[in-house]
Amino acid sequence: MTMLTVAEARAKARTRLNKSMSTWATQPGPVVLEIALHPPTEKQVLDDQRAAMEWAASWRTIAAPAPASALAPDTDTAMPKISDNPVIDWTERSWARVGRQQVPLRLRLGTPETVANFVGGEEARQWRRLRDRTATIRSRFCDKRPATSAKVEYVAASVDPLASAIKAHAKRILGLGPAEFTTLLDVVEWLRDHPVGTLRPRQLPIRGVDSKWFETHRSLVTALLEATGRSEAVDVLDAEPRIRMRILDPELIPSGLSDITAPVTQLSQLAIAPRLVFVFENLESVLAMPDWDDAVAVHGSGYAVDNVARLAWTHRARVIYWGDLDSHGFAILSRLRKHLPHVDSTLMDEATLIDHRDLWVQEPKPHTGVFPELTGTESRALARLRAEGDVRLEQERIPWATALAALTAKATSAGESAPMTGEQG
Repeated sequence: MTMLTVAEARAKARTRLNKSMSTWATQPGPVVLEIALHPPTEKQVLDDQRAAMEWAASWRTIAAPAPASALAPDTDTAMPKISDNPVIDWTERSWARVGRQQVPLRLRLGTPETVANFVGGEEARQWRRLRDRTATIRSRFCDKRPATSAKVEYVAASVDPLASAIKAHAKRILGLGPAEFTTLLDVVEWLRDHPVGTLRPRQLPIRGVDSKWFETHRSLVTALLEATGRSEAVDVLDAEPRIRMRILDPELIPSGLSDITAPVTQLSQLAIAPRLVFVFENLESVLAMPDWDDAVAVHGSGYAVDNVARLAWTHRARVIYWGDLDSHGFAILSRLRKHLPHVDSTLMDEATLIDHRDLWVQEPKPHTGVFPELTGTESRALARLRAEGDVRLEQERIPWATALAALTAKATSAGESAPMTGEQG
């Protein structure tokens, strides 16, 4: 096996540092990262004695052999120990043709700081930044959580919510500039300590914080507030989800409005009772729908499709879903069906996929999950697109005439009405 160079060992340590940085920052303790150095055999030394000597010398600059007094009884290697400096286990080889030689056997890095010092460069700077910011967050919030019940205190003894929040958002914390990090702490502290009432992000009395700042950092603020025991403090700052919908039947239109974008709770309170609700992942499909008796079309907005189920009148209507023919389209359908089990789908079958093979594209990040809410037909379509190499057929690529015919057939199959005129909406 090839002798491991210092550069190669650094690369291994760098990989470990990047992978474990958030864990080491939130769970202080020894690391004891051991890297085997693969010293040469006698034959390798004889083949290239100069290379072997230079290799050993390069490791001697990292950590020279320990004096004899540091060797363990009955062994030729240094005692393993946790150290703030790199430790190399050296061993003595007695070769017939080369003689006695001290060779490095393995490298031990006993603490995160030791790993960072050995790695150096930007990774070491990132580690120290995350270490210091973790300490700052802890000093600011760790001992100021509100009183909890005995049950909660018992759970908290084994689970550190602040550590979990920092670990989950380590990249975001690292990516903040110094001023942004200070502002983050100020926002979390202010929200934790003050009743927010009906304040909007624009009204927070913290310099530099507005709705755009809050939109960018909302998830991190929320995670830290949850860790401090004040998860409810950010609720009022969450803008209520909005849904866009078109009322396709002129008889259902309130006050002459047919194309509406409004908060979910307001749309849910509309005095309408459509018999048919189309839910489309693609907004253009919603806008293209013609007039249709007793029907509305709702934009599902991808994984925000849960909000459709919050519209009270959808639970009393027949719901037809049409999404992209890809893994995420089926994931979204499955998600909606958890809330509205009676949802039917259209144009999400194997035949539609095959009929439009020339319109396929590659799905960049396919969903690999399992969706028990799918029907047999839908599951077979999902299996087929995966078998074809994770392809996708985007909803908007299907010719509109084909789509409208399929929607009409699906609606009329259960006795619902067809489009009034076939004209575009």
